[in-house]
Amino acid sequence: MAVRTDCRHYSTRTVATGEVVQRCRLEMAQLTPFECPEDCLFFEKRTLGEAGWQQPPAP
Repeated sequence: MAVRTDCRHYSTRTVATGEVVQRCRLEMAQLTPFECPEDCLFFEKRTLGEAGWQQPPAP
């Protein structure tokens, strides 16, 4: 199973080389840093407010 992007603990960033790194912030991916464990006990559904949306500044 790949990293679950719908989990609240999912993190992604782009490094200087342009490579995109995806990982679990809780470091629960024990086999590889890019694979979530099956039936992870720490899975929490990401809410819309945590999905990177930003509200534009007030005029």
